[in-house]
Amino acid sequence: MVSALGMTAVLGGCGAGADSDEVTLRLVAADYGDSEANSSQKYWDGLVEQYEKKHPNVTVDVSVYSWNDVDRKVKEMVAAGDAPDMAQIGAYADYAADDLLYSADELLSISTQADFAAQFASAGEVDGTQYGMPFAASTRLLFYNKTLFAEAGLSAPKTWDQLAADAAALKADGVKYPYALPLGSEEAQAETMQWLLSGGGGYTENLGTSYGIDSAENVATLTWLKDDLVGKGLTGPVAPGKLNRADAFAAFANGQVGMLNGHPTLMQMAAKKGVKFGMVPMPGVDGQTKVSMGVADWMTAFKQNGHAEQVGDFLDFVYDEKNVLAFSREYDLLPVTASASDVMSTAARDKDLRPFLEELPLSELYPVGRTSWATVSAAVKKRIGGAVVSGGSPTAVLAGLQSTALRAESGE
Repeated sequence: MVSALGMTAVLGGCGAGADSDEVTLRLVAADYGDSEANSSQKYWDGLVEQYEKKHPNVTVDVSVYSWNDVDRKVKEMVAAGDAPDMAQIGAYADYAADDLLYSADELLSISTQADFAAQFASAGEVDGTQYGMPFAASTRLLFYNKTLFAEAGLSAPKTWDQLAADAAALKADGVKYPYALPLGSEEAQAETMQWLLSGGGGYTENLGTSYGIDSAENVATLTWLKDDLVGKGLTGPVAPGKLNRADAFAAFANGQVGMLNGHPTLMQMAAKKGVKFGMVPMPGVDGQTKVSMGVADWMTAFKQNGHAEQVGDFLDFVYDEKNVLAFSREYDLLPVTASASDVMSTAARDKDLRPFLEELPLSELYPVGRTSWATVSAAVKKRIGGAVVSGGSPTAVLAGLQSTALRAESGE
């Protein structure tokens, strides 16, 4: 994501005084654009203009920040006692645990709540109450360079062994990154989770009730990555722990990558550079993975300033079908509502997103409802690359991450 545009926040008090019916709502949002032309500030400005025409007593001030900054910015505002009315960010559980957020029930109409895709509504819950309102979603597919595959006489892999064999053939042809494995600090938790799921494991077990990071399945997955991909020189010249997702995507768009896990944004990047690509479900041990990784970003509403009625009315507008569709189409993201998903699943203009939409119902999300997840995610980003290097120990790294998770769970 790029640096935000229009970053001025209105930091004064909300509203126009006790004798006025006029209300000013502040929204802090993340930027999904990659240039000034498609900054999220432009999206929100247009949406707010429509809303304010019909609600002359409500002003909505939107401040957009890059993904590198937005969560930190909101945290600083909350710590300073100056919480925004709404924040569209990456996590919500810590704020919910501190009783700082309105629940969805306190804000949204029944029809808006019912329209959320079931797995996202559930993922937004803490102790059975929904505080995180899903805002945007994506899933992952395996992207492969059709030109490089054709030159090597390859077909898209369905199993790990086929993926490794394809990578070896691409390496023999001089491809720089046969399989790009970004386990660097930017988004290692995503690449890791996709691989863990493809090996029959994941971050949690027992239907998500507890962490299972050091499970036998996860150890086997990372051991395979270490021995059969990284150890055989099939992941390129940059150590996985030093390779970030953005750099891996850029390399794919430049024709230097044979395969990598990607989300919908990569389609546009590759197409702009003329790269012909295919997309298939992530290979697994014995066949294509049945469960994909899903990611959702969240809308939250803070109680500090009140205004539940006005916030709820504005969010009902935000989640109107046409607005969800407009946002999803602008940024190649998947809608979080059933009504918009139904439209995109059949509309000709959305056919490129259809493979990702098909993966969505079976996707598994990060355990974002746990207040410990932020700590665990940061630890994964920092340590997971060390599990696959020469001399690294998947067993030791995963055991250390499990210990970190359990300490975070207990509040230590």
